[in-house]
Amino acid sequence: MLAYILRRLWLGLVTVVAISIVSFVIIQLPPGDFVDAYISNLSASGSMVSQQEAQSLRQQYGLDRPVWVQYGKWMTKVIQGDFGMSMEWGRPVTEVIGDRLWLTIVVSIAAIILTWGIALPIGIFSAVRQYSIPDYAFTFVGFAGLAVPNFLLALIIMYFGFTLFDLKIGGLFSAEYQLAPWSYGKVGDLIAHLPLPALVLSLAGTAQLIRIMRANLLDELRRPYVTTARARGLAEWRVVLKYPVRAALNPFASTIGYLLPFVVSGSIVVSLVLSLPTVGPLLLRALIAQDMFLAGTIVLLLGVLTVIGTFLSDLILMWIDPRIRAGMHE
Repeated sequence: MLAYILRRLWLGLVTVVAISIVSFVIIQLPPGDFVDAYISNLSASGSMVSQQEAQSLRQQYGLDRPVWVQYGKWMTKVIQGDFGMSMEWGRPVTEVIGDRLWLTIVVSIAAIILTWGIALPIGIFSAVRQYSIPDYAFTFVGFAGLAVPNFLLALIIMYFGFTLFDLKIGGLFSAEYQLAPWSYGKVGDLIAHLPLPALVLSLAGTAQLIRIMRANLLDELRRPYVTTARARGLAEWRVVLKYPVRAALNPFASTIGYLLPFVVSGSIVVSLVLSLPTVGPLLLRALIAQDMFLAGTIVLLLGVLTVIGTFLSDLILMWIDPRIRAGMHE
């Protein structure tokens, strides 16, 4: 088992290095660079930048060097914990990301917990009560959840919240806590605002996992070992929960690898609609401005989240599925 974990860790490290190279190259693909975007914005406002000033800016940010030299310098600093300077903000990338990264992780974890907490019991109930009225109702809700975009649901909630209850829905903090330092009151305010964005972000994933759990559990319930367990006189809840549910949990565990980065990258529009101070809108702004150090850092973090999620999926699958553990000893 230890060899399995070490092998996964090594593969994860190699994957992170590959992701860093690919992300840096992709960010460099669009024509021009940050200085070109900066000059374009100044020209639109009526200001002009001379060729000498533009060349000086490129030398300042190292944009006059080859791509592999820029990447090497960036990764050398990353290993030391320095992600470089954000060209657009004129501040270190770690300061620009700041609390946004932790708030993104909090929202992501809340969305995943809500996804699992809703999808697991509903999927089990729908499989056990197949073709019942509640099963049809949950099936309809599941298809609706897959069909309705998350940002549209956010707009609907904001509209009805404002028109019916005169509530301003959006953000993760009340006005008095937005710029306030962290305190117990601010943490409590965050917890109070967290369920709505977590619900919106988890809708599509919840609907999908309900269908997956229902289909997998129905397949497991038709297997001979379930018939044998019932013939031995075991209670129905023990027959269902002891082995079939555990076997059907594999898809749940395997989705962690993409749920963590999906909540970040797939929530950009939702974050804009709900005014969430997360990393998603910051990534969009950095890509538009071609702020390569900021964009590259966020893309790298998404890759690291994917690797961490995949590693956690492997560990959970190893724990819940004895077939995987048996395969390690072969």
